[in-house]
Amino acid sequence: MTTRFNPYLAFRDSAREAMEFYRSVLGGELTVSTFGDMHDWDDPSENAKVMHSMLTTDRGFVLMASDTPQGTGYTPGTNFSLSLSGDDESVLRGWWDALTADGRVDMPLERAPWGDLFGMCTDRFGVSWMVSIGDQQG
Repeated sequence: MTTRFNPYLAFRDSAREAMEFYRSVLGGELTVSTFGDMHDWDDPSENAKVMHSMLTTDRGFVLMASDTPQGTGYTPGTNFSLSLSGDDESVLRGWWDALTADGRVDMPLERAPWGDLFGMCTDRFGVSWMVSIGDQQG
């Protein structure tokens, strides 16, 4: 069973440009999924925006990013989360429970449209976390 720990960046309409820049700097393989790729997305004006991207470098670095939809808070300088992902549900649920114990659940750990269990929280120190449990590693 595997788990992964990496930064997750948020942008307002520039995730693709930023991730292509990071790929030019760090090298590696970049995958990008848009909101339009998700068939149940409500706002067609945001279909071309990045719902999820992942850069995996030859040195093993992983950087993820997405665009923040309009109507959702976005503050440059605080536009990042730490991401825990993998397929070891008992370990990841344990981390989720510990992070949320004295923190705040921002999005409950539930089944997401792409099939994984996914949740977002803020720990008691104000750090934002994302937890994704499933067979996919990104």
